[in-house]
Amino acid sequence: MQPDIKIKRIYEEPSKTDGFRILVDRLWPRGFTKEKAAIDEWAKDLAPSGPLRTSFHQNDMSWTDFEKKYLAELKQNTAVGDFLERHKDKKKITLIFATKDPEHNHAIVLKQYLGSRS
Repeated sequence: MQPDIKIKRIYEEPSKTDGFRILVDRLWPRGFTKEKAAIDEWAKDLAPSGPLRTSFHQNDMSWTDFEKKYLAELKQNTAVGDFLERHKDKKKITLIFATKDPEHNHAIVLKQYLGSRS
C-alpha cells in the first residue's frame, strides 16, 4: 500500500495529522530551526536543480515549462527510487515546501510524480 502524500507550506503550523514530514526544498528555509520546522527528513535531492529553480523563480520560464523540465529531472533522478523504497511502509507523508505560491510549486509536481511511481 502506498503512503497518502500531502503537501504543506512550512509556514503552516505542524500537525499530528501530517504524518512523516519531509522538507523537499534544496535550501533550508530562512528563519526556521529544526525544532520549529518539525521536519523528520530533508530530501533536498528530490528538489529541482539549482538552475531550474532559479530560472523559474526569476520568471524566465512558464509554469508549464517548469513542470516539463522538473519531471524530466525526476525521471533521471536515482534518489526517487531510493526515496520510494525507504518510505513505502509509511501511512502518511507530508511534503513540506517554502515557496510562497501554493498553486505553482515543485511540491505539487513531486507529489504527482511520486504518486504515479508508487
